[in-house]
Amino acid sequence: MGSYLSAPSSGCMQAIARRGCTAPNKHLHPLHCHCSSLATNPVFWKRYTNARPRLLSNHITTQHGLYKQPNQRTTPNSPVKTTATKRPTVPAAEEILGGYFPVLDHGFVALVDYMGTDADIERAARVSYGAGTRRVSQTRGLVRYLQRHAHTTPAEMVEFKFHCAMPIFVARQWIRHRTASVNELSARYSLLPLLFYTPAPENFAQQSQVNNQGRQAQPAPARLHADARARWERLRREAADAYGWLLAEDVARELARIDLPLSTYTQWYWKIDLHNLLHFLTLRVDAHAQWEIRAYGEVMAGMLQRVAPLAFEAWLDYDVLGARLSHAERLALARLLRADPKSGGLATRPNADSLRQEDLRAIGLSPREAHELAAKLTPPQRPDFSLNLAAMHSAEEMEERMRQAVPAPQRTATDSAANKRKQQSKNDGRL
Repeated sequence: MGSYLSAPSSGCMQAIARRGCTAPNKHLHPLHCHCSSLATNPVFWKRYTNARPRLLSNHITTQHGLYKQPNQRTTPNSPVKTTATKRPTVPAAEEILGGYFPVLDHGFVALVDYMGTDADIERAARVSYGAGTRRVSQTRGLVRYLQRHAHTTPAEMVEFKFHCAMPIFVARQWIRHRTASVNELSARYSLLPLLFYTPAPENFAQQSQVNNQGRQAQPAPARLHADARARWERLRREAADAYGWLLAEDVARELARIDLPLSTYTQWYWKIDLHNLLHFLTLRVDAHAQWEIRAYGEVMAGMLQRVAPLAFEAWLDYDVLGARLSHAERLALARLLRADPKSGGLATRPNADSLRQEDLRAIGLSPREAHELAAKLTPPQRPDFSLNLAAMHSAEEMEERMRQAVPAPQRTATDSAANKRKQQSKNDGRL
């Protein structure tokens, strides 16, 4: 995961545990650490060991972080102080606050902090200063009205702060949403953990024949996936070796990183208001979004559900499960349906059994638009974005797992022999 400083994946550690290994660091795959040449290079490890406390302290230093400040200890003589908050909180959100949910093979999403709830949307809309005696049903009605009519400013009063780790190619899609505050891990300053994304066989597919920016629905043959994986691992091993060699030769980190692939994991803090988060999620949980970024969107939608359940429900109904209609699409439906003033409902028009393709073309719908209209009229399945709490890791658990996984520096036999010869030469010179 992003800043884990050469930590292997949880899957790798689980596989080691299944083999009954008591010294997992000896069996780490070179792609899960800084690579074999780097892990055994004494020059690099001397600098790495000296820099490590500083690197750790520059990551998360709060209760929601993966690492604490060096030398920070909690003893009976210095208990952790807790104080009551006057801020609005939600028990369901507090339950997951600071918890890390795995995404893909090495990524994660954590809700680090949030500000505001559904009630704050109502307060902002009504410009009032207290909860008053409002009922939940009244808050729900207002939240749905605001979402239905795109009155978005009240939703901007609620904010979320996430800590995320994702492959660089996912991050480049993600950063297109320019309405958030972002602080990304700097490979100019920090040592990049060499964790790479590898698609699982069920998510590995060939190019779609109808969508130029998508993949086919059916997975590719298993042999093709195996061949692709072998090629990826070879390229990544070479990139990892080059990165390690450049660092060991004291080449600037900003240059050593330049040939690392887009599958390398990065991470960032990402803070955004509710209005723009809903826009992000609408695009990224959609079936047309790339599967990898959709996996992140689904986890974040589950976190939204816990912070602002009424806003989540309205977003799901109007944006995810709803659909926009063009003028021609409205005309087509008006040929079939009419308002019924007596019942206050809808009724079918007389002699309007169906519309043929030529009828839709006459209205102004192209064949593709007619196909899209038919898809809009198909009742969608309601997605379930509920979080799996069993998969949540605490910051302490993640920290301990990653610390144990960092390989210890070891000199190679060649290095040891060279150092002995150098020391012997110095001794001979003194004589």
